[in-house]
Amino acid sequence: MISIRSLLVGALLAPALLAPAALLPASATAKAVPQLVAVRADRHPGVDRLVFEFRNGLPPTRIAEYVPKLIADGSGHTVPVPGAAKLALRFFDARGHDDTGGSTYGASRRTYALPGVIQVVNTGDWEATLSFGVGLAKKVPYRMYTLTKPSRIVVDFTVGYRTVPVKAYFLDLPREPKLKAVSRPVIPPSTAHGALQRLFAGPTAAERASGLRFVNSGATGYSKLTVTNKVARVYLTGKVKSGGATFTVANHLNATLKQFPTVKWVKIYDAAGKTQRPGGNSDSIPESLEP
Repeated sequence: MISIRSLLVGALLAPALLAPAALLPASATAKAVPQLVAVRADRHPGVDRLVFEFRNGLPPTRIAEYVPKLIADGSGHTVPVPGAAKLALRFFDARGHDDTGGSTYGASRRTYALPGVIQVVNTGDWEATLSFGVGLAKKVPYRMYTLTKPSRIVVDFTVGYRTVPVKAYFLDLPREPKLKAVSRPVIPPSTAHGALQRLFAGPTAAERASGLRFVNSGATGYSKLTVTNKVARVYLTGKVKSGGATFTVANHLNATLKQFPTVKWVKIYDAAGKTQRPGGNSDSIPESLEP
Protein backbone atom coordinates (compact mmCIF):
# COMPACT_ATOMS: atom_id res chain seq x y z
CA MET A 1 0.00 0.00 0.00
CA ILE A 2 1.38 3.44 -1.04
CA SER A 3 1.59 5.84 1.89
CA ILE A 4 0.56 9.49 1.80
CA ARG A 5 4.18 10.36 2.64
CA SER A 6 5.44 8.57 -0.57
CA LEU A 7 2.95 10.43 -2.75
CA LEU A 8 3.99 13.77 -1.31
CA VAL A 9 7.70 13.06 -1.86
CA GLY A 10 7.04 12.00 -5.47
CA ALA A 11 5.05 15.13 -6.14
CA LEU A 12 7.84 17.30 -4.83
CA LEU A 13 10.54 15.52 -6.85
CA ALA A 14 8.68 15.41 -10.18
CA PRO A 15 9.08 19.08 -11.11
CA ALA A 16 12.77 18.93 -10.28
CA LEU A 17 13.27 15.93 -12.55
CA LEU A 18 11.43 17.54 -15.44
CA ALA A 19 12.86 21.01 -15.09
CA PRO A 20 16.29 20.60 -16.82
CA ALA A 21 14.88 19.37 -20.15
CA ALA A 22 11.79 21.55 -20.02
CA LEU A 23 13.70 24.74 -19.29
CA LEU A 24 16.48 24.25 -21.91
CA PRO A 25 15.98 26.09 -25.22
CA ALA A 26 15.17 24.01 -28.31
CA SER A 27 18.53 24.88 -29.92
CA ALA A 28 20.36 23.32 -26.98
CA THR A 29 18.38 20.08 -26.95
CA ALA A 30 18.39 19.55 -30.74
CA LYS A 31 21.46 17.94 -32.28
CA ALA A 32 23.37 20.26 -34.61
CA VAL A 33 23.08 19.09 -38.22
CA PRO A 34 26.38 18.72 -40.12
CA GLN A 35 26.69 21.64 -42.52
CA LEU A 36 28.82 21.64 -45.68
CA VAL A 37 31.23 24.57 -45.74
CA ALA A 38 33.65 23.75 -48.58
CA VAL A 39 34.11 21.58 -51.68
CA ARG A 40 37.52 21.24 -53.29
CA ALA A 41 39.47 18.90 -55.55
CA ASP A 42 43.14 18.54 -56.35
CA ARG A 43 45.72 16.20 -57.85
CA HIS A 44 47.72 13.88 -55.58
CA PRO A 45 50.12 11.05 -56.50
CA GLY A 46 48.05 8.49 -58.40
CA VAL A 47 44.66 10.00 -57.46
CA ASP A 48 42.31 12.92 -57.96
CA ARG A 49 41.11 13.84 -54.47
CA LEU A 50 37.66 15.33 -53.87
CA VAL A 51 36.99 16.77 -50.41
CA PHE A 52 33.75 17.83 -48.71
CA GLU A 53 34.36 19.78 -45.48
CA PHE A 54 31.66 20.04 -42.77
CA ARG A 55 31.09 21.87 -39.52
CA ASN A 56 29.11 20.28 -36.66
CA GLY A 57 30.63 16.87 -37.33
CA LEU A 58 30.11 14.45 -40.21
CA PRO A 59 26.92 13.15 -41.84
CA PRO A 60 26.24 9.78 -40.16
CA THR A 61 25.39 8.03 -43.44
CA ARG A 62 27.18 8.40 -46.78
CA ILE A 63 26.49 6.61 -50.05
CA ALA A 64 28.47 6.68 -53.31
CA GLU A 65 27.65 4.80 -56.52
CA TYR A 66 28.15 5.01 -60.26
CA VAL A 67 24.92 5.85 -62.09
CA PRO A 68 23.89 6.16 -65.76
CA LYS A 69 22.59 9.69 -65.13
CA LEU A 70 22.21 12.18 -62.31
CA ILE A 71 18.75 12.89 -60.95
CA ALA A 72 17.82 16.00 -58.96
CA ASP A 73 16.28 15.29 -55.56
CA GLY A 74 12.73 16.54 -55.30
CA SER A 75 12.12 17.44 -58.97
CA GLY A 76 13.34 14.16 -60.49
CA HIS A 77 14.86 16.07 -63.43
CA THR A 78 18.06 14.93 -65.10
CA VAL A 79 21.08 17.04 -64.09
CA PRO A 80 23.59 17.34 -66.96
CA VAL A 81 27.26 16.82 -66.16
CA PRO A 82 30.07 16.23 -68.68
CA GLY A 83 32.09 13.06 -68.49
CA ALA A 84 32.28 9.41 -69.52
CA ALA A 85 31.25 8.29 -66.01
CA LYS A 86 29.01 9.76 -63.31
CA LEU A 87 29.31 9.15 -59.57
CA ALA A 88 26.36 10.03 -57.32
CA LEU A 89 27.07 11.00 -53.70
CA ARG A 90 24.45 11.32 -50.95
CA PHE A 91 25.01 12.60 -47.43
CA PHE A 92 22.12 11.96 -45.04
CA ASP A 93 21.23 14.16 -42.05
CA ALA A 94 23.25 17.01 -43.52
CA ARG A 95 22.66 20.30 -45.28
CA GLY A 96 24.49 22.82 -47.42
CA HIS A 97 22.46 25.96 -46.71
CA ASP A 98 21.96 28.45 -43.91
CA ASP A 99 18.72 29.56 -42.26
CA THR A 100 18.01 31.99 -45.11
CA GLY A 101 18.45 29.28 -47.77
CA GLY A 102 21.83 30.54 -49.02
CA SER A 103 24.64 28.15 -49.88
CA THR A 104 27.23 27.62 -47.15
CA TYR A 105 29.83 26.05 -49.46
CA GLY A 106 29.87 28.27 -52.55
CA ALA A 107 29.03 27.49 -56.18
CA SER A 108 26.66 24.59 -56.82
CA ARG A 109 28.56 23.63 -59.99
CA ARG A 110 32.33 23.77 -60.30
CA THR A 111 34.84 22.68 -62.94
CA TYR A 112 38.32 21.24 -62.45
CA ALA A 113 41.21 20.83 -64.89
CA LEU A 114 42.19 17.45 -63.43
CA PRO A 115 42.92 14.17 -65.25
CA GLY A 116 39.87 12.45 -63.77
CA VAL A 117 37.47 14.87 -62.09
CA ILE A 118 35.87 17.14 -64.71
CA GLN A 119 32.99 18.68 -62.80
CA VAL A 120 31.16 18.49 -59.45
CA VAL A 121 27.51 19.56 -59.29
CA ASN A 122 24.95 19.74 -56.49
CA THR A 123 21.89 17.59 -57.21
CA GLY A 124 19.91 18.22 -54.04
CA ASP A 125 19.75 19.83 -50.61
CA TRP A 126 16.34 18.72 -49.47
CA GLU A 127 14.82 17.12 -46.36
CA ALA A 128 18.22 16.81 -44.65
CA THR A 129 19.72 14.95 -47.62
CA LEU A 130 22.62 16.61 -49.42
CA SER A 131 23.45 15.19 -52.88
CA PHE A 132 26.21 15.72 -55.44
CA GLY A 133 27.23 14.29 -58.78
CA VAL A 134 30.76 13.96 -60.15
CA GLY A 135 31.51 13.92 -63.87
CA LEU A 136 34.63 11.86 -64.57
CA ALA A 137 36.81 11.36 -67.63
CA LYS A 138 36.71 7.59 -67.05
CA LYS A 139 35.04 5.08 -64.74
CA VAL A 140 37.74 4.17 -62.23
CA PRO A 141 38.02 2.60 -58.77
CA TYR A 142 37.44 5.03 -55.92
CA ARG A 143 37.72 5.07 -52.13
CA MET A 144 35.53 7.12 -49.78
CA TYR A 145 36.72 7.78 -46.23
CA THR A 146 36.55 10.41 -43.48
CA LEU A 147 39.03 12.71 -41.75
CA THR A 148 38.69 14.92 -38.68
CA LYS A 149 39.94 18.30 -37.46
CA PRO A 150 38.27 19.58 -39.58
CA SER A 151 35.50 17.09 -40.42
CA ARG A 152 35.88 15.92 -44.01
CA ILE A 153 34.53 13.30 -46.39
CA VAL A 154 37.18 12.40 -48.95
CA VAL A 155 36.79 10.54 -52.25
CA ASP A 156 39.98 9.40 -53.96
CA PHE A 157 39.69 8.45 -57.65
CA THR A 158 42.45 6.25 -59.04
CA VAL A 159 44.07 7.94 -62.03
CA GLY A 160 46.53 5.46 -63.50
CA TYR A 161 46.00 6.26 -67.15
CA ARG A 162 47.96 8.49 -69.52
CA THR A 163 46.64 11.88 -70.61
CA VAL A 164 47.69 14.40 -73.24
CA PRO A 165 47.04 18.16 -73.27
CA VAL A 166 44.43 19.67 -75.59
CA LYS A 167 42.84 23.10 -75.84
CA ALA A 168 39.34 24.26 -75.00
CA TYR A 169 38.40 27.71 -76.33
CA PHE A 170 36.38 30.07 -74.14
CA LEU A 171 35.07 33.59 -74.62
CA ASP A 172 37.48 36.14 -73.17
CA LEU A 173 35.20 38.88 -71.82
CA PRO A 174 37.91 41.55 -71.45
CA ARG A 175 38.67 41.05 -75.17
CA GLU A 176 35.17 40.10 -76.41
CA PRO A 177 34.45 38.60 -78.91
CA LYS A 178 37.91 37.02 -78.79
CA LEU A 179 38.43 33.40 -77.78
CA LYS A 180 41.15 32.24 -75.42
CA ALA A 181 42.56 28.70 -75.29
CA VAL A 182 43.10 26.87 -72.00
CA SER A 183 44.86 23.54 -71.57
CA ARG A 184 43.03 20.41 -70.45
CA PRO A 185 44.24 16.82 -69.90
CA VAL A 186 42.34 14.20 -71.93
CA ILE A 187 42.66 10.47 -72.50
CA PRO A 188 44.00 9.43 -75.94
CA PRO A 189 43.14 8.41 -78.56
CA SER A 190 39.70 10.10 -78.24
CA THR A 191 41.20 13.55 -77.89
CA ALA A 192 38.46 15.43 -79.78
CA HIS A 193 35.81 13.78 -77.65
CA GLY A 194 37.75 14.66 -74.51
CA ALA A 195 38.15 18.26 -75.63
CA LEU A 196 34.38 18.63 -76.04
CA GLN A 197 33.76 17.19 -72.58
CA ARG A 198 36.08 19.81 -71.14
CA LEU A 199 34.53 22.55 -73.25
CA PHE A 200 31.02 21.82 -71.98
CA ALA A 201 32.31 21.75 -68.40
CA GLY A 202 33.21 25.41 -68.86
CA PRO A 203 35.99 27.42 -67.21
CA THR A 204 37.40 26.68 -63.76
CA ALA A 205 36.73 29.12 -60.92
CA ALA A 206 40.10 30.80 -61.46
CA GLU A 207 39.47 31.10 -65.20
CA ARG A 208 36.03 32.61 -64.60
CA ALA A 209 37.61 35.12 -62.24
CA SER A 210 39.93 36.16 -65.10
CA GLY A 211 36.93 36.77 -67.38
CA LEU A 212 36.52 33.52 -69.32
CA ARG A 213 33.01 32.28 -70.14
CA PHE A 214 31.31 29.48 -72.05
CA VAL A 215 28.28 30.49 -74.13
CA ASN A 216 26.20 27.30 -74.37
CA SER A 217 23.29 28.85 -76.34
CA GLY A 218 20.91 26.50 -74.53
CA ALA A 219 22.92 23.35 -75.30
CA THR A 220 23.17 20.98 -72.33
CA GLY A 221 25.87 18.88 -73.97
CA TYR A 222 26.18 16.62 -76.98
CA SER A 223 25.00 13.10 -77.74
CA LYS A 224 27.43 12.16 -80.49
CA LEU A 225 30.63 13.26 -82.22
CA THR A 226 31.94 11.75 -85.46
CA VAL A 227 34.93 12.72 -87.60
CA THR A 228 35.04 11.46 -91.19
CA ASN A 229 37.00 12.85 -94.14
CA LYS A 230 37.99 15.89 -92.06
CA VAL A 231 34.35 16.71 -91.28
CA ALA A 232 33.39 16.73 -87.60
CA ARG A 233 29.69 16.31 -86.85
CA VAL A 234 28.46 17.34 -83.40
CA TYR A 235 24.93 16.49 -82.25
CA LEU A 236 23.85 18.86 -79.48
CA THR A 237 21.32 18.23 -76.73
CA GLY A 238 18.98 20.78 -75.21
CA LYS A 239 16.95 23.64 -76.66
CA VAL A 240 19.60 25.29 -78.80
CA LYS A 241 19.02 28.86 -79.95
CA SER A 242 21.08 31.98 -80.56
CA GLY A 243 18.71 34.42 -78.88
CA GLY A 244 19.69 36.95 -81.55
CA ALA A 245 23.38 36.82 -80.61
CA THR A 246 26.12 36.61 -83.22
CA PHE A 247 28.44 34.78 -80.81
CA THR A 248 27.12 31.30 -79.96
CA VAL A 249 28.22 27.85 -78.91
CA ALA A 250 29.23 27.31 -82.55
CA ASN A 251 32.20 29.66 -82.09
CA HIS A 252 33.49 27.52 -79.21
CA LEU A 253 32.92 24.26 -81.08
CA ASN A 254 34.60 25.37 -84.29
CA ALA A 255 37.75 26.62 -82.57
CA THR A 256 38.03 23.64 -80.21
CA LEU A 257 37.55 20.98 -82.90
CA LYS A 258 39.67 22.64 -85.59
CA GLN A 259 42.77 22.42 -83.41
CA PHE A 260 43.00 18.78 -84.53
CA PRO A 261 44.60 18.04 -87.93
CA THR A 262 41.84 15.51 -88.65
CA VAL A 263 39.18 18.27 -88.62
CA LYS A 264 38.80 20.97 -91.27
CA TRP A 265 35.03 21.55 -91.20
CA VAL A 266 32.49 21.38 -88.36
CA LYS A 267 28.81 20.61 -88.82
CA ILE A 268 26.64 21.27 -85.78
CA TYR A 269 23.25 19.59 -85.38
CA ASP A 270 20.40 20.49 -83.03
CA ALA A 271 18.61 17.97 -80.79
CA ALA A 272 16.29 17.08 -83.69
CA GLY A 273 19.30 16.08 -85.81
CA LYS A 274 19.06 19.03 -88.20
CA THR A 275 21.73 21.32 -89.64
CA GLN A 276 21.50 23.70 -92.59
CA ARG A 277 24.18 22.13 -94.82
CA PRO A 278 24.52 18.45 -93.88
CA GLY A 279 26.46 17.57 -97.03
CA GLY A 280 29.65 18.86 -98.61
CA ASN A 281 32.89 20.29 -97.29
CA SER A 282 31.73 23.29 -95.30
CA ASP A 283 30.88 24.42 -91.82
CA SER A 284 27.21 24.26 -90.86
CA ILE A 285 24.95 25.25 -87.96
CA PRO A 286 21.28 24.57 -87.27
CA GLU A 287 18.85 27.32 -88.18
CA SER A 288 18.20 28.01 -84.49
CA LEU A 289 21.77 29.30 -84.08
CA GLU A 290 21.35 31.97 -86.72
CA PRO A 291 21.25 35.51 -85.21
